[in-house]
Amino acid sequence: MGADYLKDFTMIDMKDIVALCKRRGFIFPASDIYGGLNGFWDFGPLGVELKNNLRDRWWKDMVVTPPIGPDGTPLQIVGLDSAIIQNPKTWEASGHLDGFSDPMQKCSGCGHLVREDHLWDILTTSSRWFDSALQEFEPVTGGIDSPRLMSWAKSKGKKLAPNLALVKNPEVVLSFLATRINGQPDAPPDVQEIFRHLATGQLHETGLQEPCPLCGGTLGEAAPFKLMFESNTGVEQGPDSKVYLRPETAQGIFLNFKNVMDSTRVRMPFGIAQVGKAFRNEVTPRNFIFRGREFEQMEMEWFCHPDEAAKWYEFWIAERKAWWRSVGLSDDNILMRKHETDELAHYAKDGLGTVDVEYKFPFTAPGYGELEGVAHRGDFDLAQHQAHSGQKLEYLDQARDNERYMPHVIEPAAGLTRGVLALICEAYIVDENRPSGVYLNFTPAMAPKKAAILPLSAKPEHVEPATKLYLALREDFAVDLDIKQNIGKRYARQDEIGTPYCFTIDNDTVADGTVTVRDRNTMNQERVSMDKVAEYLQEKMRG
Repeated sequence: MGADYLKDFTMIDMKDIVALCKRRGFIFPASDIYGGLNGFWDFGPLGVELKNNLRDRWWKDMVVTPPIGPDGTPLQIVGLDSAIIQNPKTWEASGHLDGFSDPMQKCSGCGHLVREDHLWDILTTSSRWFDSALQEFEPVTGGIDSPRLMSWAKSKGKKLAPNLALVKNPEVVLSFLATRINGQPDAPPDVQEIFRHLATGQLHETGLQEPCPLCGGTLGEAAPFKLMFESNTGVEQGPDSKVYLRPETAQGIFLNFKNVMDSTRVRMPFGIAQVGKAFRNEVTPRNFIFRGREFEQMEMEWFCHPDEAAKWYEFWIAERKAWWRSVGLSDDNILMRKHETDELAHYAKDGLGTVDVEYKFPFTAPGYGELEGVAHRGDFDLAQHQAHSGQKLEYLDQARDNERYMPHVIEPAAGLTRGVLALICEAYIVDENRPSGVYLNFTPAMAPKKAAILPLSAKPEHVEPATKLYLALREDFAVDLDIKQNIGKRYARQDEIGTPYCFTIDNDTVADGTVTVRDRNTMNQERVSMDKVAEYLQEKMRG
């Protein structure tokens, strides 16, 4: 699956995927009956199965059966589940309290906050007035059509962008824009400059202004906005009781480095893995579950000698790309991108850097969005926690003549929530030749349901053997017993939820003990003996 076809994500509407996720029970808006809560999502019956499949596969491949290292021996990786709320000194040491913030701009018209580095992405993807105004430019050349913009400002603009300078004072704004175009005919303005002009009422006094995505008003200077959620512990609430929801799971691993060393037989190099929830007060959560305020991570911290950091950095980059391919993502939709110097996190600035595993989501196509980062964190975290806690965290390496050193860390940190979204986007196939119109092409291992048992009718001679088969299979496989509706509609439902195989119990089953198995992708059918169905499925799961 995945590598045998090339999908054009620019032809897929994300709204269709979101609708399918809700209709078939993958993902719901949190607090849906109250209108939802921006940035929070609930995983439905099928979504939680898909998420657990991805999580369990990562845990197996990291902790239960870790990869084989460069020397041909299995790696040592142990697991951990640390608390979401830790001592606040944790976040002082890690640098999150002082540096974990986004540059925000506030609209002078409606008070809306916008993350500075996301402004133009938001304007071009989710701003109603921006898209509407863009339609008023010359259709063929994209040039400035002043009469149409003037008409838009006096009609649609008043409703969509009441605080836009073009709407409030169209004659002056268009005059400034015309002067710019006529004054520099050899250097025509791009879309961003044009829309800055449309948001500027007093060019000589203020210079070009940034437009608010909601109302078109002018945005103020960027200021830092803290991303960590705050809470309190104990009965009395005040400065001394303040705590924080963790913005990443990694710090719990560093806090337990000494505990793991003292309580297990791991030796350098080794890893500590963790899956868990993290929380970030994103100002502009968007793109479905891609950027939310509550999400899950799959992180592993690989501790090694400083001299071996470069070797392990390259090892984990290759290993993580291969892993995402193994769960169903195609090479065509994966990009390995090294961070530029100006985008490195504070812990990676003095090391080898960070390489992101990026995926071509429908809302980023033809570009890519981050799925996982492989970072060289150096000794930053352990050194910081040693300094702030007073606890010795250096490693005594008996294999290196009792050398003491602070281990360096290579961190493959993946988004479990984003991983689920990537699997759904990769699996989403439009097929007008089948009743459902679409099907989800999950690998059998990732599919929420591995098979569906479908009695041809509700007659006892069909339902009873179907139930018997279901009870026999459910001990080893996630299977669905679906009795109601005609067989075509049931096939369509199973296609939409990504079930790889459907086993139909019919009159021939009663006669000779065989069932019809339908392949989801090809829709081909064959007969299999009922007592061989478990073996058949087991073989497909390994394939």
